[in-house]
This record gives sequence, structure tokens and C-alpha cells, in this order.
Amino acid sequence: MKLVDEFKAFALKGNVVDMAVGIIIGAAFGKIVSSLVSDVIMPPLGLLIGGVNFTDLRITLKAAEGANPAVTMNYGNFLQVTFDFLIVAVAIFMVIKAMNRLNRKQDTAPSPAPPAPSKEEVLLAEIRDLLKRNVS
Repeated sequence: MKLVDEFKAFALKGNVVDMAVGIIIGAAFGKIVSSLVSDVIMPPLGLLIGGVNFTDLRITLKAAEGANPAVTMNYGNFLQVTFDFLIVAVAIFMVIKAMNRLNRKQDTAPSPAPPAPSKEEVLLAEIRDLLKRNVS
């Protein structure tokens, strides 16, 4: 029974739940960005460079022979995935930057003035100053 209690305490910690929510939202966000790249950004980009579909770009290393398929290096797919990554990275950077800006505005609220020194602190400061004058 102790193992179940330990697991429950672990699973219900705020960090684990926050991480799970972050992973789920990140996966959904990744799908949105992938769609943005493949459906919105890449078609005009392909049109600008002459109608080239990046995923179809490849180098044939060995032609197909009979039942053996061709051996190809699919660098176009690599380019597509690289563009996807860069756009996701920029999007996440912008979200984090906006969050930091909001946090900074909250942190820059004026802090209350420090309390005035107590009578004891004032007296000790006077004694310190007198001792410094007598030593010099």
C-alpha cells in the first residue's frame, strides 16, 4: 500500500501535472505549426522557387532494379522538417518573450519603502560613528 501512496504523492505534485499539461499543449501546438508550415507557408515558397515541392526533392543513389526499390537520399524531406523546426522555435520564442514581458510588468510594481530604523539601530549607528571619530 505504501508504494501506491508514494506514486500518488509523486503523480499529484504540481510539477508533474504542469509538465503533463505542457506536453499535451505542446503536441497540439506542434500540429498547428506543422499545418501552418505545410499548408500556408510552403505553397507560396514553392511557387516562388518555381513550383518545387520540397518533400519531392531527392538524389537517387541507386536506380530501382526489378523488385528492389531505388535507393534515394530524401534531402527535401529534411529541408521540410528543418523549416518546421525553425518556425516552431520562432513561435515558441515569441510566446516566451510575451510571457516574460508580462512577468516583468508585474515584477516592476513599486516596492514598499523600507521601514525606518528602530531606536536601537539609530543608537548603535551613533556609537559606531563616535568610535570611528575617536580612532582616527
